[in-house]
Amino acid sequence: MGDWDPAGAAATRRRRATLTAGRTASLQPVNGRAPTACESSVTANVCANDGQRRRDRSVETVRCHKTQESLLTSTSGFNNYRGVLNWCVVMLVLSNARLFLENLLKYGVLVDPVQVISLFLNDPYSWPAACLVIVSNVFIVVALYTERQLSKGSFSELVGFLVHCINFALMLTFPAAVVLLVPSVTPVGGAFVLGTYTILFLKLYSYKDVNLWCRELSTVKAKKLARSLSYMYYFVFAPTLCYELNFPRSPKIRMHFLLRRLSEMVSTSTRFSSCPHQWMIPIIQSSMKPLEVPNHLLWLLFFYWFFHSSMNFTAELLRFGDRQFYKDWWNSETVTYFWQNWNIPVHKWCLRHFYKPLLRRGFSKIISQSAVFFLSAFFHEYLVSVPLRMFRLWAFTGMMAQLPFAWFVGYFLRGNYGNAAVWMSLIIGQPFAVLMYVHDYYVLNYGEEAQ
Repeated sequence: MGDWDPAGAAATRRRRATLTAGRTASLQPVNGRAPTACESSVTANVCANDGQRRRDRSVETVRCHKTQESLLTSTSGFNNYRGVLNWCVVMLVLSNARLFLENLLKYGVLVDPVQVISLFLNDPYSWPAACLVIVSNVFIVVALYTERQLSKGSFSELVGFLVHCINFALMLTFPAAVVLLVPSVTPVGGAFVLGTYTILFLKLYSYKDVNLWCRELSTVKAKKLARSLSYMYYFVFAPTLCYELNFPRSPKIRMHFLLRRLSEMVSTSTRFSSCPHQWMIPIIQSSMKPLEVPNHLLWLLFFYWFFHSSMNFTAELLRFGDRQFYKDWWNSETVTYFWQNWNIPVHKWCLRHFYKPLLRRGFSKIISQSAVFFLSAFFHEYLVSVPLRMFRLWAFTGMMAQLPFAWFVGYFLRGNYGNAAVWMSLIIGQPFAVLMYVHDYYVLNYGEEAQ
């Protein structure tokens, strides 16, 4: 036998005492109940839960159906069709790839950078379109000076109104006269100039109206010319047509967002400029067939380039906060919904400065809506006929035809049928009228060469 260790025996006794105390503590009553009762209650709950789970699994094993709708049913509440949209894009690319290859094999590569530049410049030493854009600053300064004199009381309201009317009339007639009379102005350059002056016309009209409303409310005071000029040019370049005293601003410029929009602008403009040379002009030369689908694709490219890429790029650069330049016009079930949502800046301007003022003057809704369409038809014709130096009134007629068409779709078509009707009007409507102008222009100017 080994030696007996008193210290080890004492440690063993202490461990036994600790274990005994622990067992005694664990057997004390909990919440006034005996230990056996507590343990039996917990065991019963666990057994009940296990039994319920087993029954649930048994029911799931036996039952596999429940009341539910098919996903493509309108009452199912399902609205994620991203895969279908991707499929449509893939099919569109594949269906046009064959036409693209046939075009290359038949005509070769027709895109020439010199021809693209010639769309803007006939004479490299003559820049009439750029000169007209520079001259537009005169009209901006006149509007700013007039409002400053009105705010100080140097001009009466009648004098200010007459100055604005003369300024607005010259803004529409002067560039149109130059485009018509100067042969070196190309159709593309003329359309760019007239588009710039039209946007400036709408902006300055809004600037005049808002300052008038503020004077009526006695909330406008004369500002220093330097501050007024800087804020005025911010409004001129901002992606909006409606003037405000304080625009919403974003906290900072996001460089990654800015570069993405810039890359989209470059890539889309390249496709937009190459498609007519490679695809549309050869077919017009050979067969004079109308090209509704290519023209519609160009319209879609223009929409994405202008309303999404370009306007977001400008807004990000200027930290302009309101980025709602369009809504879901592709889901339009009525023609009215389309015109209200595909071009939000113009819709806001028409609503704020034309439609509502007519209602306040006592005109009915039908007359006011017709007046808005008439104004839009005028500017459509102005932007097409003057640069092409042809007056066919097709753009004007096509725009005014939207009134009875909107009434027909609104009363007789609903849901998907209305949406299909809107898409049909987009494919064979106004873009087709523009194509008719291009067709006639080509026949009148290059018909003999084609023959």
